[in-house]
Amino acid sequence: MSKEYNETYNRVYNFSAGPAVLPEEVLKEAAAEMLDYEGSGMSVMEMSHRSKVYDKIIKDAEADLRDLMNIPDNYKVLFLQGGASQQFAMIPMNLMKNRKAAYIVTGQWAKKAFQEAKIYGEAVEVASSADKTFSYIPDCADLPIPEDADYVYICENNTIYGTKFKTLPNTKGHTLVADVSSCFLSEPVDVTKYGVIYGGVQKNVGPAGVVIVIIREDLITEDTLPGTPTMLKYKTHADADSLYNTPPAYGIYICGKVFKWLKKMGGLSAIKEHNEKKAKILYDFLDESALFKGTVRKEDRSLMNVPFVTGSEELDAKFVKEATAAGFVNLKGHRTVGGMRASIYNAMPIEGVEKLVDFMREFEKNNG
Repeated sequence: MSKEYNETYNRVYNFSAGPAVLPEEVLKEAAAEMLDYEGSGMSVMEMSHRSKVYDKIIKDAEADLRDLMNIPDNYKVLFLQGGASQQFAMIPMNLMKNRKAAYIVTGQWAKKAFQEAKIYGEAVEVASSADKTFSYIPDCADLPIPEDADYVYICENNTIYGTKFKTLPNTKGHTLVADVSSCFLSEPVDVTKYGVIYGGVQKNVGPAGVVIVIIREDLITEDTLPGTPTMLKYKTHADADSLYNTPPAYGIYICGKVFKWLKKMGGLSAIKEHNEKKAKILYDFLDESALFKGTVRKEDRSLMNVPFVTGSEELDAKFVKEATAAGFVNLKGHRTVGGMRASIYNAMPIEGVEKLVDFMREFEKNNG
């Protein structure tokens, strides 16, 4: 039997890297509107994307996102599908006019994007942190960027490895393309420094199934690589205001609610402050702990994803098991690196991090 909406739920602290924790307030609102959205007599899940009611939902979502990020008028906001991984192909298909692009490889997702780009043209690796298991961000002040490169590509926050670009690379006048999936809306951003910003929303913005692309209008043209499918042309979606085909309608509706929640929280400057406080609690503990150690160079640490280890695979496994039993879930590190990882996105409350640190301190006392 289903629970009533007002009944107390036994919620865990969810440190998943994605799909990830969402604001409880947003979930409650969506639950209350599940059967009847604003008197329409139906759920947003059932609604035609061509209806006036849904048209307002998607337009309000875009307006709130533009407001939050101060997106200039000469940038389009596209709500698409296929996740960040589909953008690995869409970007070269749409932007590789000279069939050449520069990639900075700072983790698994940047590496996958780089490999995908090789299918469509000459992808040049101009910097990498693979030599130290992607535990730092390389110096990008003077990169060997080919003059005829169409764009320079980065993954701004590396979910698996817990690194973050604090300074954007010097692209020497070339268009910057950034995958911001894990740091989307976690801090203020100057959109004008990028040609394309995109992110899968399932980490910091909404449920899985939506990818948001913010793209400068001059980069949206008919001049795509031969054989580019209609659905993989930015122009197709820009001309149709993200309604060329049925969009991930319910996911966009939840994203819209998260945008309103962020505005209510004080916008991106306020959320950055909140995120810095949260991350400091965990990093300060890792820096003083005799058992747990962070794995990232201090100046490159992400505010969103915090990987750490004990130095023993057995202890790591024991910690994950006991933490899960105590209500701290999804702390196991990515299968490619092991250890632990706490993803502390916007919606993770400060008390979640405080309680995790208390648990880690107790674990250290018992296993030191």
